[in-house]
Amino acid sequence: MERQAEGQRLRRVVRLVAILNLAYFGIEFAAALAIGSVSLFADSIDFLEDASINLLIFVAIGWSAARRARLGMLLAGILLVPGLATLWAACQKFSAPVPPAPISLSLVGAGAFVVNLSCALMLTRHRRHSGTLARAAFLSARNDVLANVAIVGAGLITLLFSSVWPDLFVGLGIALMNADAAREVYSAAREEHRAAVP
Repeated sequence: MERQAEGQRLRRVVRLVAILNLAYFGIEFAAALAIGSVSLFADSIDFLEDASINLLIFVAIGWSAARRARLGMLLAGILLVPGLATLWAACQKFSAPVPPAPISLSLVGAGAFVVNLSCALMLTRHRRHSGTLARAAFLSARNDVLANVAIVGAGLITLLFSSVWPDLFVGLGIALMNADAAREVYSAAREEHRAAVP
């Protein structure tokens, strides 16, 4: 009974997290295109990926451990999508190395920080529920908070030095962070799958 109540609480949390992520995806994606920022582009795609992960978790709560573990492996693949999108955006930036508008970069990054910190705090108490599913959502939100601090910093450095490199480095850093989270979620999901399937 307690586990069922916990599952319902997690469902409410991931639904709200998905809505917040989807809403800020639109804001950040528009800003990334407007100012030509690789890091905001990477982070906006990450918001879309987070919305997808949380919607999948919303659907999968209550599934068997084996099915949840298989979905966890799928989520690990989804975690790689922002990294691939970032590499594409970085290649485009190399061909036209114009720094993004630094104040807009920092302000939009600060807004993303507030959204992601709120999501991470909501998910913290549920990160061990439903195995790798909730863990994937928590890790993604936690990594995004760190990425947003770096985006704000990139904006401040760009303001001082008018360089394209801080934005590029942060964008590529976000890609690496997501790749590491994907590895961690996939490893945990495989262990869960082995334990669940005789």
